[in-house]
This record gives sequence, C-alpha cells and structure tokens, in this order.
Amino acid sequence: MKRFDIIVLGAGAAGLMAAMTAGARGRRVLLVDHNGEPGRKILISGGGRCNFTNIHAGPANYLSANPHFAKSALARYTPADFIALVERHGIAWHEKTLGQLFCDGSAKQIVAMLLEECRAAGVETHFGDAPEVTREGEGFEVRLGTQSVRCDSLILATGGPSIPKLGATGFAYDLARSHGLKIVEPRPALVPLKLAPDQAMFKQLSGVAAPVEAVAERGPPFREAALFTHRGLSGPAILQVSSYWRGNGEAIHVDFLPDCSRDWLVEAKRAFPKRSLGRLLSEHLPGRLAEALCERLGRDGPLHSIADRELETFAERLAKWRFIPNGSEGFAKAEVTVGGISTDELSSRTMEARRVPGLFVIGEAVDVTGWLGGYNFQWAWASGVAAGEAA
Repeated sequence: MKRFDIIVLGAGAAGLMAAMTAGARGRRVLLVDHNGEPGRKILISGGGRCNFTNIHAGPANYLSANPHFAKSALARYTPADFIALVERHGIAWHEKTLGQLFCDGSAKQIVAMLLEECRAAGVETHFGDAPEVTREGEGFEVRLGTQSVRCDSLILATGGPSIPKLGATGFAYDLARSHGLKIVEPRPALVPLKLAPDQAMFKQLSGVAAPVEAVAERGPPFREAALFTHRGLSGPAILQVSSYWRGNGEAIHVDFLPDCSRDWLVEAKRAFPKRSLGRLLSEHLPGRLAEALCERLGRDGPLHSIADRELETFAERLAKWRFIPNGSEGFAKAEVTVGGISTDELSSRTMEARRVPGLFVIGEAVDVTGWLGGYNFQWAWASGVAAGEAA
C-alpha cells in the first residue's frame, strides 16, 4: 500500500494551496478530488475571471462563531503574498471596485498557476473517485476506487454544500462528525433572497437594479447595487446581507437613497413645489422602481400638496424600507456556506483538530465565511498555507 506524508482531500482553492505549500517543504503529498477536474469553483468565479483576493481583507470581513479565529492565518498570508504569486506567473490583473482583484484574462490562469506550483513541488494527484477515510493508528487510510493509500496527516479541504451542481457535498461535515468534531449549523450565504407574496409587486420589477445601502438585523450595512428578480432580491448588496440573515421573520432594510439627507423631500418641496413625488423619485431611481415605491407609499401628486410631516415620513421609509424575505434560493444558488466545522475544534495557527492529531481542516469547510468580493478566496489561500506549513 502506497504511503504519503499528507493526503489533501479537495482540489479547490484551499486544497491546491495546501498541497503546493506542503509539497514545497519536501513532504510527499497526494491531492485528491472526487471531481474529474480541479478548481471548479475557481473557474466560474468572478464571471470566469476569478476575483482571487481583496486588498482590504482582514478579520472584520469574516463571519464566524469565533470572530478572532481567522486573525492568525490572515496575518501570516496576506493579499500581497498572493498578488506576488500571481505576478511571478505573469498573470495580468486589475482592481475592479472596493478592493476586488480580478484576472485580466481568465480564471483558468489561476487554476493553471496552482497546478504548476503543485507539479513543481512534486505533488501527486488522483481525480475522479470519492474517498473513503478510516483512522489507522496515528494516521489515516483513504480508499480511492479499487486502491487504498495511507498518510500521516489528512487535510480536509472539500468545502461546504454550496453549488452542488459543481460537485459540492457535506462530506467534510460527515467526516468531522465521525471523529467527534462539532459542527456549526450550515446555511446558505451570499445567496439571493425570496420575497413573500404580499411583496409580489416588487417581483414585477425583475431586472431593475439600483445602488442602495442594505443591512440585516445582525450585520453591518453594505452599500452596493440591489437587483430585483422574479423571485425576490439579489445583487451584491443583497448577497452580502444574506450571510447575516437568519430567516424566521427577520427583516432586512434597504436605503434606496443613501446619498440623500433625511429632510431632502421637504427641501425639494421648497425648491420645486409643483414637481410630483413620482417624478422626483424617478430623478433619483429607475422609473419602474420609483413608480412602485410611490404606489406602496400610497401617495403622489405635487409636492406642495403634501404636508412636510408626511414628506418626512416618506423619507424615513425610503431610507429604511423593510423587506421580510420568506426564504433564500438555498445552497443551489449560494456562493458559499456560513457555518461548518467549529473553530473550537481547531488550532487557529495550524488548522489542526485538537482532538484528532493529524487531521487539518481548511477553507469553506471551517466556520469562517468571507464577504462577497474575493474575501473567501483569501481565506482559502491563508488557511491552506497555514495547514500546508504545519502538516
């Protein structure tokens, strides 16, 4: 039976990074994935151009039951470190908005770069068979189809259940539970939200987008675009707040005019008394959205015909429009997973399971989830390096 120092399960961003890091240390590494090809999430990310990191990435940009857990890995492998790797391979890149970095060309360049680093480090690969793992003494035995291999250390990088059409499963959680590790209940994140029937009029705005500031009851505000869909709400601002939204009747609030002061309608009345409320809103928002908001406010007509107090109330509603989603579009449309293997079980320095020596957990499988915009890739790189250097 062939023996390796390390077997890495999962050839996504975190697994590839862990394998190349460990291999570069002279460790005998086998990289395994049940998919026939590596890096499938990398290939579709960023519209095919891979939003590979964010220059602002720091612990505050991550959700976890332990908000301090990610600090060590993120501090030791930074966005600048990954940018240096990208530039060594001659991959051109650009900053889009809000610190988000993308390839000028294709996400395929990032996968090719990581595979080349693995090859240079002597990493062996096995793709296409679902692994079966058993504990053997102080190491592990991994069955791959008709063969079995053994290792001293096992790095679990199989991710969470988001985007199952790419082969995502709950394998990491099942393996963790079989070794007695706790799981923080997984839920879809960075996912479109669905609206209840009583808000159906907003679904009629499908395709309309506007810059807003959105916030969930338990999270920070996000100032980006919101998009109305035939099911509900999407767009970057909504995807961001979805990670903090817990369901069960929780509301999200949208400020449709974040650049306007709270008394802007009263001021507009003084300046343009004959202008209608609907026309005024349409000067700031897409016409169909302005019309729908006017309909919900139950008022239109010349501003001079509307009392100041009523205008103040309208401004307050427009600044904190309340939506109560009746669900999300689930793991099928979620970009990532919130929750996962509890950070209480892991060393923040090495990512090794405290109660299972030799077992390391990295990437999306861990209860650390980044914001939209390259943050989850940076966690994958950083946690992969942490485990690759320690295993």
